[in-house]
Amino acid sequence: MSGPPDATQVRYDGPWHHFDVRANGLRFHAVEAVAGSIADRPLALLLHGFGEFWWSWRHQFDALSAAGYRVVAVDLRGYGDSDKPPRGYDGWTLAGDTHALIRALGHTQATLIGHADGGLVCWATATLHPRSVAGIAVLASPHPRALRQSVLMNSAERSAFLAPFLHNQLPRLGEKRLTRGNGAFIEEYFRERAGETWRHTPDFADAIARNRLAIQIPGVAHCSLEYRRWAFRSQFRGDGRRFMELMNKRLHIPVLALRGREDDYILDSVMAGSGHWASQFDYRIIPAAGHFVHEENPDAVNAALLGLLER
Repeated sequence: MSGPPDATQVRYDGPWHHFDVRANGLRFHAVEAVAGSIADRPLALLLHGFGEFWWSWRHQFDALSAAGYRVVAVDLRGYGDSDKPPRGYDGWTLAGDTHALIRALGHTQATLIGHADGGLVCWATATLHPRSVAGIAVLASPHPRALRQSVLMNSAERSAFLAPFLHNQLPRLGEKRLTRGNGAFIEEYFRERAGETWRHTPDFADAIARNRLAIQIPGVAHCSLEYRRWAFRSQFRGDGRRFMELMNKRLHIPVLALRGREDDYILDSVMAGSGHWASQFDYRIIPAAGHFVHEENPDAVNAALLGLLER
C-alpha cells in the first residue's frame, strides 16, 4: 500500500446498499440490507464495537431482513467512512447520535443491536432516549454500571482493563500502537479475544484483513481511542459521575444480552449482573464463540436476535 487507505474503501459490494445520512451534526456512512429496505418496516439499527466497522454485521443482514425488518448498520462516529470529529465521544453525545440516526432514517423508534462499545451506546440510548428504543440486544457489552462495579471489585479484571486503558491515555502512543505494521495490533487483538473455532476459518482471516485496513484510515485510530479515553477519564470528573447517576435507571423494554462461552474478556458474572438494570432481561451464553460472538456463531446469535425482535 503506497499510502493510508481512503475511507471509501470500506464500501464493499454485496447484497446491500451504501448511503450517507446526516444526524446530530455529522455525516454517517450507513449500509442497508436490500431485502429490508422498505421504510415502513420496523428498524433494527446495528452498532459495531471497538476496532471494527459496519462489516462486522455481515452475517446478520439476511436473517433479520428476511424476518421483515429494515436492517441498517452504521459506521459509528469516528469509524469507517463516517465523519471523524475531534470530540463527541462521551456517553451523552453517542446516545444523541443514535437517537438522531433513528429520526434521520425516518423512524420514531428502533431496536438497537450493539457489540462491545456499540452495546454501551445501546444501554445509554435506551436510558437517555427511552421513547426512541423498542428493545436492545447487547453482545459482550455489560451495563456501564455493572462493568464499573466489577472492575472496582475484581482485582484480576481491574488489571485486564486498566493496562490498555492507561496506555491509551498517552497522546499519540495509542494511535501508533493501533496502526503500526499496517494494523498488526488489530490481528493481535482479535486472536486474543476470539474463540478457537473461528480463528481457523477463512472468515476470520477475511475479517482481520478488512479491519486492519479500516484502522489505518486517517483519523480512525485516534477517534476509536477517544471512546476509551473518555470512559477512563470520566471516572475522575463530574461529567462522568453525572453520566453514571443517569444510567442508574431500570429499563422496562426487552433486553437481550449475549456472551460467547469462550469470551475471557467479558466475564459471565458481569453480563448476568447487568440484569439489575433491566426488568425484561434475557441473558444467554452462546457456544463455540469468544468475544466476537455475532461473527463467530452467527446462526445461534441470529436465532436469539429474532426472538428479541418478535417480542
